[in-house]
Amino acid sequence: MKNAHKYRPFPFRVSLPDRTWPDKQITAPPAWCSVDLRDGNQALPVPMNVDQKLEFFKLLCDTGFKEIEVGFPSASQIEYDFTRQLIEEHLIPDDVYIQVLTQARPHLIDRTVEAVQGAKKVILHMYVATSVMHRTIVFKRSKEEVKKIAVDGTLYMKSLLPRLSGTEVVYEFSPEAFNMTEPEFALEVCEAVVEAWNPKEVGGKVILNLPATVEGSTPNVYADQIEWFCRNFSRRDEVIISVHTHNDRDTGVAATELALLAGAERVEGTLFGNGERTGNLDIVAVALNMYAEGVDPGLDLSDLPRIRSVYERCTGMTIHPRHPYAGDLVFTAFSGSHQDAIKKAMDLLKTEKKDYWEVPYLPIDPMDIGRSYKAIIRINSQSGKGGVSYILQEEFGLEIPKGMHPEVGKKVNEVSDALVRELSPQEVYEVFEKHFLNLSDPYDLVSYKIETEGKTVHVTARVKEHGEEKVLTGTGNGPIDAFVHAMKGQGWNDFEITDYHEQALGKGSDTEAVAYIRITRDGRDYWGAGRHTDTIAASIHALLSAYNRVYTK
Repeated sequence: MKNAHKYRPFPFRVSLPDRTWPDKQITAPPAWCSVDLRDGNQALPVPMNVDQKLEFFKLLCDTGFKEIEVGFPSASQIEYDFTRQLIEEHLIPDDVYIQVLTQARPHLIDRTVEAVQGAKKVILHMYVATSVMHRTIVFKRSKEEVKKIAVDGTLYMKSLLPRLSGTEVVYEFSPEAFNMTEPEFALEVCEAVVEAWNPKEVGGKVILNLPATVEGSTPNVYADQIEWFCRNFSRRDEVIISVHTHNDRDTGVAATELALLAGAERVEGTLFGNGERTGNLDIVAVALNMYAEGVDPGLDLSDLPRIRSVYERCTGMTIHPRHPYAGDLVFTAFSGSHQDAIKKAMDLLKTEKKDYWEVPYLPIDPMDIGRSYKAIIRINSQSGKGGVSYILQEEFGLEIPKGMHPEVGKKVNEVSDALVRELSPQEVYEVFEKHFLNLSDPYDLVSYKIETEGKTVHVTARVKEHGEEKVLTGTGNGPIDAFVHAMKGQGWNDFEITDYHEQALGKGSDTEAVAYIRITRDGRDYWGAGRHTDTIAASIHALLSAYNRVYTK
């Protein structure tokens, strides 16, 4: 990279050695404003049609947004018509403010006010670009000229308030590219705008939206700018400080969170961060980050799959598999060590009541946002024994003994490695079935009969060895002990049972027994499993499966 000299360190820093935001924490949600239907929509390759915008608007209302920027009605007829449709068809809940954006030009302000007549609650949002680049390159205006545009636009907007009689109006002003504006000048413009509007005369507070229109610094610098502004604004109690970050440096979420620590009270953003260039702030991520720290975000994200579905259908955009919280893979572990830790924690949750969610690698419970546990662990060649056993337990109810995990995990990994792909849960089960369950080669149980005399058990069994049927008899203190003696009487005496487990699978008349047996032969361990509606038959199958693995491992 030879051209770094073309760029310079971010110049719009403030001196704030006594900054307070690093020692604070977020304890309550901000006011959320969705700009999906305006900022997000204008960034789409194919903007939403009216039906899609209506569906999206309903989704935002269902999710709990009380402030929704519905469009830029002075920019196009479609935007104007959509705003009118919401109002005339009474589609706006009584407690929701619709927000409309305009530039500071009289004819555009006229059109904007006309578009919202008859609405119950409206935020009139006007913006003026104040950054050095805008002033010197785009507009070629002085600071005083830019400030006059902002003030004149505000006064003109205020003069039109009689046209909105019966409407609760909130005024919002954005010094566009606030973060790229000299802090003192941004403060000067906003002071002049609020003085022109005069909230004590009009009523209510002015929203001062301080956007990082294009990210240009690390998030801490933006936080310093916000805290400095909050400290120095003379009429702080008459305004609501709002932030609107973008994601050019991939730190939009961090910038917003630090800005909230620095004094911001309101956040503008979009679902999943849709927006121009690298996108707007992802409100879902910020809200669920709060949730993960025990703060109710004030938005209903309990059915995130539905929210994602409507978002993707209406916008034509797709959610990346690694997108925070909503991506297909964000609650999925392939790594063996991660899988083992997750399995142990999930097993503990079943047996112990805990006050808090504590599962390694899962910051929140997927069930809280409508996700399932099915995708928590998926299997490929990097997976471990814990992940394989988790799949078999969660998907098929098989409680494989811990001592059996390494053998089963190794065999599953070998298959995944050979196929060079992930294995589905069904394929994991098929590997287990093929290599461990009810194995019949070279030894296969045909039938058995048990007789008891007091504490003594006699067994007569018919077993095939390489296809040739043989009759075995033995006596012991239980069915399996008797069968072992029967095997040894046949000359199959080169092993010892060193571990045994069994479980019931299913309920009622559909219950099956699953047995797991480990034998030791010549210092090596071999596990086998048996499954049958008859508990004794399941145990014999498990023993023969383990013995068969001596010859097939």
